[in-house]
Amino acid sequence: MLFHPMDIFIFIAFFISLWAQWKVSRNFNAWSEVPASSGLTGAEVARMILDRHGLHHVPVEVVPGRLSDHYDPISRTVRLSEPVFYGRSIASISVAAHEVGHAVQHQQGYAALVLRHRMFPVVNLASGVAPFLLLVGFLLHQFSLIGLGILFFSLAVAFQVITLPVEFNASARAKRFILAEGIIAPDEVRGVNKVLGAAALTYVAATLIAVFELLKYVLIFTQGNNNEES
Repeated sequence: MLFHPMDIFIFIAFFISLWAQWKVSRNFNAWSEVPASSGLTGAEVARMILDRHGLHHVPVEVVPGRLSDHYDPISRTVRLSEPVFYGRSIASISVAAHEVGHAVQHQQGYAALVLRHRMFPVVNLASGVAPFLLLVGFLLHQFSLIGLGILFFSLAVAFQVITLPVEFNASARAKRFILAEGIIAPDEVRGVNKVLGAAALTYVAATLIAVFELLKYVLIFTQGNNNEES
């Protein structure tokens, strides 16, 4: 089947994803030009918030690249890209605080983060196997393989869905942290919202694409099984 009605929704979600990525880049660039009133770098903010929460053992490292910022739960390390690590802008502080939010989630055993970490090894395997099973199943018209592929793919989709509260919660924590510590003034919150809000939209778009793709496979599988039985 070259075209399926669900493809319309997948295309829409795909364009939303492209638009979200453009907004991330645009907002980060714009607010990177706006110095934060505190004058602190992203690295200093990350270290300050970590220490406030007793996470003195969690290092803050600089990594190459742009928007390559992340929290590594295995080594328990906050890694910031050079513009964020050294930057003193509202964008730098926002991104640094967001990544620290994940470290604090880890410390406090935030349920969605714990579940995502436990799912990761299985999802990593499933996301690699699912496309192969689906492709072979469709080519050979073997609905048992398609069904198995859908099962594996559904695990990857569940992982995407669970990621949403993790990211939104980290952003909410970030805003509370930097406001409570006086790192960001009330009139600078708009910039924080712009930077973190655009990033959150990319996760929403990615989840929509995954959900619509899963629904498409389920509908094809159901229709094919019904045709074989009739």
